[in-house]
Amino acid sequence: MFTKGQANTIKSLQDKKYRQKTGLFLVEGEKSVVETLNSNFEIKTILATKDFYAKYSKQIKDKKIICEIVEQGEIEKVSTLETNDSALAIVMQKDTANLDLSMQAGNKIGESEIILALDNIRDPGNFGTIIRIADWYGIKNIIASVGTVDFYNPKVISATKGSFTRVNVYYMDLSKYLAETKSPILGAFMKGENAHKFNFPKNGILVMGNESNGISPEIEKLITQKITIPNFGGAESLNVAIATAVLLDNWIRVRA
Repeated sequence: MFTKGQANTIKSLQDKKYRQKTGLFLVEGEKSVVETLNSNFEIKTILATKDFYAKYSKQIKDKKIICEIVEQGEIEKVSTLETNDSALAIVMQKDTANLDLSMQAGNKIGESEIILALDNIRDPGNFGTIIRIADWYGIKNIIASVGTVDFYNPKVISATKGSFTRVNVYYMDLSKYLAETKSPILGAFMKGENAHKFNFPKNGILVMGNESNGISPEIEKLITQKITIPNFGGAESLNVAIATAVLLDNWIRVRA
């Protein structure tokens, strides 16, 4: 049984201020914890049921990770998930602010790829799903405005289903970044070039806007091509994560 202090620490990591203070974040559920085990993220502690430990003990021992064997009910008391019958990990964050430092470390992003840029995406579930979609389509880098929800929010991490381990997210002044790039900048709008007929460039940046307000006027000025997903029914709009998937699918098809 883990201590009250450990339980308080885990619950505190649901708060952004405490995550920033400690440099830690939570990963919850079997799939996500296993994905983290197989990544280069540094895991500090795992809370696991006997069944989970029995399945992954070799990986845990090989990485010399502290693992507390607990009952499912104990995990669920501190988990943000409605049901967590396997594991929870406390993990060290990576730097999401310093793009230059990441480039020095070899994670260089440039003009030979498709990059996602997010303008004030606020819903954790949407952000996490977009990261998962990016991973599906092989997008390695996301540039997020400073107003976008925290990458290490537990709901974001859970919604990625482990894809957070393979997609880099960098927070910065989005308008400055777009103003300095030489890549084509495509933006998703309600009115624009039909995505089904548009001649997508080989590489570039796809900007997705806020759930309620779309792409901000400041960022709109920097868009080199507005594109839209044609509708055939009566729905007013698409969820931003779904729209991201549709646009990436159309773009990736022309590169295949």
